[in-house]
Amino acid sequence: MSRASFVSRLSLLGVSAAALPALLACLDHPLKAVEYDAVQVDQEGISISINKDVDILFIVDNSGSMGEEQNNLAENFENLVSVLEADDVRANYRIGITTTDNGNPWCSTGSEAGSLVLSSCRSRLDDFIFEGVTEVDQRAACTDNCIHEEIEIIPTSTSKDPNEEPRKWIESTDGNLNVEGATSVEALKCVGPQGINGCGFESHLESMWKALTRATISNDPSYGFIRDGAILSIVFVTDEVDCSYNDAHSSIFAASGNKAFWSNPDDDSPTSAVCWNAGVKCEGENGGIYDSCAAQDYNEDGEEVSAANAEDDAVLRPVSRYVSIVQELEEKKKALNPDQEVLVAAITGVPTNYPDADIQFVNTSAGSTNPNFVADFGIGPGCVSTVAEAVPPVRLAEFARNFLVGSDDVNLFSVCSTDYGPALNSIADKIRDQIRPACMPECVADIDPTTPELDPSCVLTKRVLLEDGETMDIPVPTCEDDGSLPEGEYTCFVALTEESEMDPQCVEEGWNLEFEVIEETDPDLPPVVSSTIIATCELSQNRRNDCPNLPG
Repeated sequence: MSRASFVSRLSLLGVSAAALPALLACLDHPLKAVEYDAVQVDQEGISISINKDVDILFIVDNSGSMGEEQNNLAENFENLVSVLEADDVRANYRIGITTTDNGNPWCSTGSEAGSLVLSSCRSRLDDFIFEGVTEVDQRAACTDNCIHEEIEIIPTSTSKDPNEEPRKWIESTDGNLNVEGATSVEALKCVGPQGINGCGFESHLESMWKALTRATISNDPSYGFIRDGAILSIVFVTDEVDCSYNDAHSSIFAASGNKAFWSNPDDDSPTSAVCWNAGVKCEGENGGIYDSCAAQDYNEDGEEVSAANAEDDAVLRPVSRYVSIVQELEEKKKALNPDQEVLVAAITGVPTNYPDADIQFVNTSAGSTNPNFVADFGIGPGCVSTVAEAVPPVRLAEFARNFLVGSDDVNLFSVCSTDYGPALNSIADKIRDQIRPACMPECVADIDPTTPELDPSCVLTKRVLLEDGETMDIPVPTCEDDGSLPEGEYTCFVALTEESEMDPQCVEEGWNLEFEVIEETDPDLPPVVSSTIIATCELSQNRRNDCPNLPG
């Protein structure tokens, strides 16, 4: 695509009408200035999020036991995309996929370390071969779902890179897909399966952090993936425990080390039990079941480390590190849109009927097909099914719970489920909930009561912030009658006043005006950091007549 085109309904923020004295003097009624996606200090009035830009980062476990789970994921990508592309959402979405492989002293294969992977699994079938795992069954995770030998990416530009390049993510902007010859679902079914030959000491949280960091590095292929104002959804898919270790303390895996976290110090090589024992503390054993298990920081000798010293002394990176990193990213997004939340979800080792059944921590291999499960993983299985046999999450669950949205939110789903469709539906619905229409949050005056429809009087301006810190104000005209851009313009607006054309949410709340802003990238503009649409409308002096459904 030579030029990214998209439709957005922008969020509303009130601004002082005192900044518009000349316009005030020309009108008989007061004006209400309202900003969309505004970033300013002197904000007032109502802020409503309607941002349709969505970035989704999948961190997929690619260790030896993940073939069935990746097959389940691929089969159900349509549940996610169908919501993103629904008429009431129409998200401008990007989907990037990385793995849990961040390397380890015992892993000889090259690690992704947060790099986005965008290639057809049919071009890398050797990734589905792992010693001791049936080759045919695991390759089916790819071949049963993927019909494309290659995924051809159409070059695009980003707000941070004006050069048109093939990007490392799947992107749909205003329905324009950056994939040639395949639908987004078909592409995801090919890209999603990551193979089973990745490192068995999974670093879910560190891989996430590195993927987010790579998106900010100008010479990295992932550069620009995370957009400043976009809704961000982070999704983990794994059956194991997080092992995001501090490189300075890699001796915990060494056969010549003190083996403080090894289940059996006489073994020649470590198991994932090192990761469990080095990052979790369980209490209150009763009949082989612990009352509770929680994340805990330890030093190389197995001694507990205080939160103040955990960043340097803990052998596994503290969970608080990753919470802080993502919260900082969320705060930057809230500066652009105060209602925006970073969404986190994990398809992991919780019971299939979670949260009705809470996570149970057993210190036996009861129910497992592997009698050595405890020795291998440090704990008994959190769930068992024909799809998966998974370690109960502790560090990952603690991280995810910090990003629950609302008291009734659930963001942990069972990797042992035979159908990931409901999980992906729930993840997509939370994205849908973050998107609001651009209802004008004031009752707008009807300047021509002789006509049956509302005739508003509004002036719109697009204010852009450039990379050099300069701001530019660009008048926004009304769109042509067919909704297209006027000749020579790159932004226009449509005033929606009929209930049949307005978003049902605006109608339900009682507002009488909604804006639709049509935009195309202006090739003559320098790189834009952010943009704001400022709308000034004449307000009604008769709310009962113009907005009869408004409460109060």
